[in-house]
Amino acid sequence: MPTEPPPSRWSFPVPLDAEPEGPVAIGGDLEPGTLLEAYRHGLFPMPLGRRDRLGWFSPDPRAILPLDGLRVSRSLRRSVARMDVTVDECFVEVMTACADPSRPHGWITGDFVDAYARLHRMGWAHSVETWLDGELVGGLYGVAIGAFFAGESMFHSATDASKVALVHLVERLRPRPAALLDVQWSTPHLERLGAVEIPRSEYLGRLAEAVAQPPLPLG
Repeated sequence: MPTEPPPSRWSFPVPLDAEPEGPVAIGGDLEPGTLLEAYRHGLFPMPLGRRDRLGWFSPDPRAILPLDGLRVSRSLRRSVARMDVTVDECFVEVMTACADPSRPHGWITGDFVDAYARLHRMGWAHSVETWLDGELVGGLYGVAIGAFFAGESMFHSATDASKVALVHLVERLRPRPAALLDVQWSTPHLERLGAVEIPRSEYLGRLAEAVAQPPLPLG
């Protein structure tokens, strides 16, 4: 069972009527209690400006990946068959690869890696790793609360490796009633995999139901 941290010393505004794209709140910290409070209320953090401030976002519409809507091509099925997948074997390595500063639009700072590594040690943040011939070639990480999984980032160094990790994650989530896979903002890449956008109000309702469920067994 995950370890519940001390509560946050910050409180977040209700995001229901917030601006669709901009931050709902600015400031705060990346303490475990703050992060969990944010995710439970439909918010996630990203650095602002010169990365010395935190922004807390709740997009409207919100992108999710329906668990019965993942599109698995024939070539991806072949990749699934030839790659090995593990869970929580090397969380920091996966997140560090996602934070590679050479990636376009990179935003994951060292402070974020440290903060989510703490959540991982407490049982709230998880990684899914993809291996080829014994080498780590892809993966994803995110935060799990009840039957809710907030997908944060993915990486790959071999074709389809991050998608293979996503297939594994969806297979683990699919049997759970009320499970919700959040992917935050829609992108063409995620849309090709089956991601859709839903109104923030609908997302918040589904989130409340998902976080009330027992913890996810991801392994």
